[in-house]
Amino acid sequence: MVMVYLALAIAGIALICWGLPASHRLRSPLDILAATAVLAGLVAALLGTLLIVAPGFFQG
Repeated sequence: MVMVYLALAIAGIALICWGLPASHRLRSPLDILAATAVLAGLVAALLGTLLIVAPGFFQG
């Protein structure tokens, strides 16, 4: 299960790395999608890191 959490964290970092430059480079309607991808990447990276450090965090 740790591999899934690691993949989640890596995918989040990849979204952040793609979305930050893309939100400045793309035209007006598409830059909103890139900025949303940065936010989703941040959430995914933080969630993946949390679950790697404390695997039973959401199990009570």
